[in-house]
Amino acid sequence: MRNKIPFLLLSWVLIACDANTVHSEFQSLPNGWHKDQDIVFEFKEPDTLNTYDVYVWTRNNEQYSFSNLFMLVEMRFPDGKVVSDTLEYAMAEPSGKWLGKGFSAVKESKLWYKEGVHFPIQGTYKMLIRHAMRKNGENDGIENLEGIIDLGISIEKQSQHNK
Repeated sequence: MRNKIPFLLLSWVLIACDANTVHSEFQSLPNGWHKDQDIVFEFKEPDTLNTYDVYVWTRNNEQYSFSNLFMLVEMRFPDGKVVSDTLEYAMAEPSGKWLGKGFSAVKESKLWYKEGVHFPIQGTYKMLIRHAMRKNGENDGIENLEGIIDLGISIEKQSQHNK
């Protein structure tokens, strides 16, 4: 755990120093990610006029035994509207080399979720994220996904070069 604290602090500082980031939040998954476990992020709308990009962040270690990651994501608006997406992200190259950044066995990946998002309604928004991983040829999902040690989101104000 002591080795993890400097990494988490450095990641937080790097995200917080980005002037375009209006919200970032992480949750730790120290015992794996159960297939029925929704990771929930709540936030107030940054404002109702600007446009934002929304990202999902993962931190994985060498216990993660897959080259991709499937997730189910729900964005819940204050008025009850729900937008659901099934996402797939590459986590490793075909050679097995991890994608993402990091100096140790832990790799951090910034994964694009939605571009050009408006938060038109004042109030609390929720993002619920659940893994949808299963082994090839099996119908049942992986009971407890090992190796994803932190999951997060960031909301960033779109800048001119992002449009």
